[in-house]
Amino acid sequence: MVDMTGHRDHTMLDISVISAVQELAGASRTRVLTIVTARGNRFVRSRAVICAGEPARMEEHPDANAVGEPIDIYPALAACLAEHESSIEAVAADGTRTLFLPIWIGDKADTCLEIVHPHAYNTETIHVIGGIVSVYRNFQNLLDYSERDSLTGLLNRKTFDDQLAKMLQSATIEQEAPHPGQPERRQAGEEHKQWLAVVDVDHFKLVNDKFGHLYGDEVLILIANLMTSSFRSQDRVFRFGGEEFVVLLRSTTLDNAQKIIDRFRTNVEAHAFPQVGTVTVSVGFVAISPYESPVNILGRADQALYYAKSHGRNQACHYDQLVSGGMLAAAASNDTAEFF
Repeated sequence: MVDMTGHRDHTMLDISVISAVQELAGASRTRVLTIVTARGNRFVRSRAVICAGEPARMEEHPDANAVGEPIDIYPALAACLAEHESSIEAVAADGTRTLFLPIWIGDKADTCLEIVHPHAYNTETIHVIGGIVSVYRNFQNLLDYSERDSLTGLLNRKTFDDQLAKMLQSATIEQEAPHPGQPERRQAGEEHKQWLAVVDVDHFKLVNDKFGHLYGDEVLILIANLMTSSFRSQDRVFRFGGEEFVVLLRSTTLDNAQKIIDRFRTNVEAHAFPQVGTVTVSVGFVAISPYESPVNILGRADQALYYAKSHGRNQACHYDQLVSGGMLAAAASNDTAEFF
């Protein structure tokens, strides 16, 4: 319990809870599952796992665009969620048992623990496991509260700083030279990259002035909902404050990044906002280089956003395309000062 509640990070919290449950239950495998809803269907994606005799680890998925396995593969879990139960056990033909424990937060469960074991657990063991799950749920709630914007429920600015730093660190490690005698690592080429997009609501001040701040807040909440449904489950969406949002798109091509961003932009344009009517957004985005400072990366996305807003709004502009097309001058980096 001390180890589990000593972290301020969801990843380490996941590792701690499956390690604790694995040790207590003597299971053959314990996983943290993410439950995702996409295109009206539910999918299950493993995010952390520990097997007997092995250390706990975060799951790596070769296809970053995959939302996971259809929940139909897990009929017991689907039934548990439908009945809003706290746990359910499935027994396979060979007698292997799988215990599912959804992490309910209100009437929603986005996370589930899966414990695979060869024998049935007694009531006392299940009760203790349930207690650990309760501590995990409560602490996860506290982390969510500290990481999220109070109005929209999106991740906040502080969380963005942490996530971007981790993304840059991970990208740097991937591009490091291999040790002598080891095969050369595949370099991140022109195909798949990480992307940062800055989103701004067009003419938002007019919305507040004409309809009042309550309707303005409702517009922000609805746009946040559209961001959550338009971007992929592995992408991260943040509210920076006011009418500005930021998105971190993970491992995708320029063409696909443009399509994902445009899907969101057109979804906003097509949405009927109560009382207000039509609202549009402008977007500036840039590829994330592991050798650039966060300030420079964000600044370039801001430049592309400014171009989009000053050239008609309701469009998404890519920084490098603007520079190569002569529409925007590249800003020279400065190693001794950071400009805000």
